[in-house]
Amino acid sequence: MSTPWAAKPFRSRYLIGVLATLLAALVAVAQTTPTKPPVKTAPAVKAPAAKPATPAPAAKGGTPATTTTGRGPTTGTTTTTGRGPTTGGATTASHPTTTTTTHTTTTTTTHTTTPTTPAGRGPTSTTAGRGPAGGPTPNHAVHGPAAGPGGHPLARNETVAHNSKGDVSRRADGKPADVHNAGRNVDVHHGLNGNRRAMSERPDHSRVVAERGGRGYSQHPYMYHGHEYAHRTYYANGRAYDRFYARYPYHGMYLEMYTPAMYFAPGFYGWAYNPWAAPIAYSWGWGVGTPWLGFYGGYFTPYAVYPSASYWLTDYMIANSLQAAYQAQAANAAAAQAVALSQQSKDLIAAEVQRQIALENAEAASQGQNSAPDPNSGIQRMMSDNIQHVFVVGADLDVLDSSGTECALGEGDALQLVTPPGPQETAATLVVLGSKGGVECKPRTTISVSVADLQDMQNHMRETIALGMTEMQTKQGQGGIPSLPASARTAPVKAAFAADAPGPDPNAAAEISAELKTADQAEQEVLQTSPTAGGPSATSTAEVKMGQTVDQVTGILGSPTAHYDVGPKQIYTFGNMKITFTNGVVTDIQ
Repeated sequence: MSTPWAAKPFRSRYLIGVLATLLAALVAVAQTTPTKPPVKTAPAVKAPAAKPATPAPAAKGGTPATTTTGRGPTTGTTTTTGRGPTTGGATTASHPTTTTTTHTTTTTTTHTTTPTTPAGRGPTSTTAGRGPAGGPTPNHAVHGPAAGPGGHPLARNETVAHNSKGDVSRRADGKPADVHNAGRNVDVHHGLNGNRRAMSERPDHSRVVAERGGRGYSQHPYMYHGHEYAHRTYYANGRAYDRFYARYPYHGMYLEMYTPAMYFAPGFYGWAYNPWAAPIAYSWGWGVGTPWLGFYGGYFTPYAVYPSASYWLTDYMIANSLQAAYQAQAANAAAAQAVALSQQSKDLIAAEVQRQIALENAEAASQGQNSAPDPNSGIQRMMSDNIQHVFVVGADLDVLDSSGTECALGEGDALQLVTPPGPQETAATLVVLGSKGGVECKPRTTISVSVADLQDMQNHMRETIALGMTEMQTKQGQGGIPSLPASARTAPVKAAFAADAPGPDPNAAAEISAELKTADQAEQEVLQTSPTAGGPSATSTAEVKMGQTVDQVTGILGSPTAHYDVGPKQIYTFGNMKITFTNGVVTDIQ
C-alpha cells in the first residue's frame, strides 16, 4: 500500500494525464468528424498526381514497411500522418453518349477513333441510377468515346448494330459484348474472361443483377427520414446477406455508396487504426492443398508479420477476393502466368485500408445526430483530396486502356488513381498495380475506369474491412492477434437508419434465377434480328469442347434458344444442338 506522502503527487500526475488525454481526444474529434463542419469538396479538377508506384518484385512473405504508423490521418484531405482515432486506453504503439436506336432499319457502325477518357465497362458499373423521386434528373453523358448498349464505351474496332428489338455491340471477333433489349429493359454483358452478367432496373430504382451459377443481387429502395437507401440482398453459394447504400449525385449521375448498418466503439477503431505494441505472426490456416491459394499462389503471398490491423485486413481482403474469384470459376489456366503482387503495392493497399478505418470512425461519431449520409464518405471525396487512392477490384470488369483497347479486371486486382475526372467527366485514369494474368490488364497499364465502378470498388473494400474487423474482434487475444482494451470490446451498435430496416429479401434467389431466364430470352430476341445473328455455324460448333463453362459456350454460340434446369444439370439448346452442363461445365454435346 502506498504511503500518504506518495499518494498526493501520484493523484496529481494522474489528473494531469486524464486532462491531457481528454484535450487530445477533443482535438482529434474536431479534426476527424466531417459533418461539423462538412468537409469542403475541392473543385473537380485534375489533381497534380505524383508518379504512380511501380510494382516491384514480390517479397515472399515479406515484412511490411511500416509507412502508415503514427497518430494517423484525418478523414479529409491529408495523408497518413496526423491524428487518427484514439485507442480509448488501448496499449498499442478486409458500375454516355447514346447511340440512336433505329426501329425500321438495321445499321452497323465501326468506331476506330482512339478514346481520350473512356469509362469502364462491365459487371460492376451498375450504381448509376435515374435519381430519387423529386431529385434532379441525372445526365448520363460520358465525355469520351462513343457508347454502345447499356452506356458502355466501345473499344477500338468494336461495332454496334440497332434493330427493332434493341442494340448489340460486337467485338472484332464477331462475338457479342453487350446486348440491350429495349422492350424488356434488360442489359446483358459478356466479359472478356467468359463471365456473363444480366441486369434490369425499374423506374423506382428496384434492380436485379444476375450472373451464371445463380449469383447476383436483388435491390429495392428503402426510405429513412426522407433519404433514399438502396437495400441489396446478395445471393451466392446458397447464402443470402444484405447491405445498404446511400444514393448521392456526382458528375451528372447518381452513385450508391456503402453505408454501414453497424458501427464499432471508438476504442475499437483506435485499436484497429494505430500500430500494435509489436508486430505479430498469424497463421491463416491456408495449406498447400488450399485450392484457391494453390491457383493464385504466384500472385498473392501473405505478410510474414503484421504491425497493425490495416496490414492484417489487407491480406484478409485480398484472400477473400481471390477465394470469391475461384469459387465463381473465373480462374483459368492463364492465371499461372500472373505477376506477383509486390510488397510495395500491398503496403499501398494497407495505407488505403487505414484511411477507410479512419473514415468509418468519423462516420460513427456522427451517427447519434441522425444526419443525412455524407457524400464525402464516397468517391466524391476520394476524387478531390489530392491523394492517389488505391482500389481492390471486387467484381469482374472490362475497361479500356489509353489506346482504346479492351482488357479485363478481376477480383483481387489492385489499381491506383493517377488522375481524377474533370468537371464534365465520369471516368478517372488509374494504373494497374497488380493483376492475375490471362485477359486481365497487365501491371503498369494505364486504364480508364468509370466513377460508378470506382464507387463499387470502394464499397467492396469497406464491406470487406467491416467483415474483417468483426472477425478480429471475435478472435482478439487468439492466434497472435493482440487482446482488446476494455473500451474496444463493446458490441457494435446498429446505425439509426438500420434500426427498423427490413432484413434480407427472401425472394432474392428466385428473382435472380428469373432474371437469368428473362435475359436468355431478351438477348436471343435482339441477336436473332441482328445482321450477324443466326444459329451456330460449323466453325463455332467445332470450338465447343467438353469441360468448358456455361459462359465460354455462350460466348461462342450466343444465347441459347431454351434453357432447362434438371437437378445439378443444366441443358441448353442452340437451334438443333443440345449441350448439357453438370456443375457448371460441359459434360455432353448432341
